[in-house]
Amino acid sequence: MGDAIELAAGGYRAVVSRRGAALCGLTCADQELVWGYAPEEGPASYQGQLLAPWPNRVADGRYRFGGREHRLAVTEPERGTALHGLVHAAPWLPVEIAGDRATLTHVLDGAEGYPFRLALSVTYTLDPVAGLEVAVEARNTGDGPAPYGVGAHPYLRVPLPLDDAVLRLPAGKRLPVDGRLLPAGPPEPVAGTEHDFRTPRRIGTTAFDTAFTDLERDAEGRAWTVLAAQGRAVGVWADRSYGWLQVFSAEGLPGGLARSAFAVEPMTCPPDAFNSGTDLLVLEPGAEAVRSRFGIRAVDPGEA
Repeated sequence: MGDAIELAAGGYRAVVSRRGAALCGLTCADQELVWGYAPEEGPASYQGQLLAPWPNRVADGRYRFGGREHRLAVTEPERGTALHGLVHAAPWLPVEIAGDRATLTHVLDGAEGYPFRLALSVTYTLDPVAGLEVAVEARNTGDGPAPYGVGAHPYLRVPLPLDDAVLRLPAGKRLPVDGRLLPAGPPEPVAGTEHDFRTPRRIGTTAFDTAFTDLERDAEGRAWTVLAAQGRAVGVWADRSYGWLQVFSAEGLPGGLARSAFAVEPMTCPPDAFNSGTDLLVLEPGAEAVRSRFGIRAVDPGEA
């Protein structure tokens, strides 16, 4: 399958692409858990991709760091932003492949507007019970500090219509945004609003392209989002390094894809963190790698 790496454990199957180290598919007992794609064709809407050294958007592709202004390529011209980092379509090198595990690496050796050097790695691990775990590491191998954030862009799949699905979203606050989907103020409580899904309920007509924070966590420090419909459910967990979730109900996607899947994107920082500094990590040269973990598995529909 060319760029494809296939993993299996129990009833789980996963496909990872060397291009972008992206999750191209995940099934359990032959049921799709994510909206995937054929590696040779590429994604339609960033599905399954890793987002580094920043997730989401940088306004106008401009930011100041280390006393200098940097100008990134504007990759979302309709909103005038630099979107989803620099590595989601880059070639990654497999350094370990086993039946249930694969590790890929990439050296980001500077780019337009990002003159920093990072060594990145991602490990995909399948477990017959726990499902998929994705562990990302980043280390600064340059000679000066580097701004950094990371995210991932999985879309969950349950039987449609999405309006009938039940969502549990463990977020107490949402980030208000302007027409460019850039921050328009501090996070606001979701209590009493249409975006409060801390108690599971039907999605209905609620539309999402929203960053959430103030995440409720279990005893292991994991924030769980669960989507359920017609006797099936899929859950995404994110460890404490991920303080944000971007949730997107695929509004406006062309070709009949609108509201056909539901993105739950773990992020270490919110949109435009390169400018706001909110939860932005600064990696020091020679320091220990920064690590982040999230996972996806089939869950009991009663957990939604």
